[in-house]
Amino acid sequence: MTTFPNTDQNPLASLDEWEDDLLLRYPEPEAKAKEEYRNYDDPARDTVREFYRLNHTYQTYDFVRQKEREFLAFDKKELPVWGAMEFLNTLVDDSDPDTDLDQLQHLLQTAEAIRADGHPDWFVLTGLLHDMGKVLCLFGEPQWAVVGDTFPVGCAHSDKIVYPEYFEQNPDSHDERYNTKYGVYEPNCGLRNVHMSWGHDEYLYQMMKDYMPEPALYMMRYHSFYAQHRENAYDHLLDDHDRAMFKWVNAFNPYDLYSKSPKPPVVSELKPYYEDLIAKYLPATLKL
Repeated sequence: MTTFPNTDQNPLASLDEWEDDLLLRYPEPEAKAKEEYRNYDDPARDTVREFYRLNHTYQTYDFVRQKEREFLAFDKKELPVWGAMEFLNTLVDDSDPDTDLDQLQHLLQTAEAIRADGHPDWFVLTGLLHDMGKVLCLFGEPQWAVVGDTFPVGCAHSDKIVYPEYFEQNPDSHDERYNTKYGVYEPNCGLRNVHMSWGHDEYLYQMMKDYMPEPALYMMRYHSFYAQHRENAYDHLLDDHDRAMFKWVNAFNPYDLYSKSPKPPVVSELKPYYEDLIAKYLPATLKL
């Protein structure tokens, strides 16, 4: 198994720093013009740049396949779903200056925004669950293998991915098996046949694939695939079914990015509704 030095683990003060960076790249449509936000040629937070340097260097095809074998056995822990979200709350980091909300509160805010807009209950549940895969950090995974913009591995890296210059350090960029437009894949083979960079999206999708409706699974699996749902950089791998389903990914994305509020939800008031919703779709316990 691949091992990494301690210095190559966790450059971000907290996982929320990556999500805050997304807001700088993709501000709300009515907010400031994009160019008024952070200049990527002179970033204010070098930790984000370092995070992506590590992510782009180490997320290789072989690394992803290794992590699939390691974690998709789901043999680390077994918990009720609400217990898994409380387990996720141990990721709260006092060094994060931007929010006092814990992980569960962010998930509830996302879900409540979706519910307020009258979407189906499985969509609401997706909002509640979408970041639960971040428990990977609690199993010793480095930040760059948990969060970050996701992208296909096993083929050429798009220059539409944030900080594409760091892929020069990725061994796959110099491997003729993996550095062509299609790499190990066939044209328009469908994303179901494509391996994505490892992180909380794929982990949660694999955990939920037997329980949730397909639109929910697309939201879970591809909500961090910004190179596609914002830049359309991998149309050559998508099939017609992917294109139809990505409307759900695009519908989910604003709730994930823009639902944060400094006013925390009252967990005790919301818990009965969400426990009933969880019971409707999911088993009593989940294997992590």
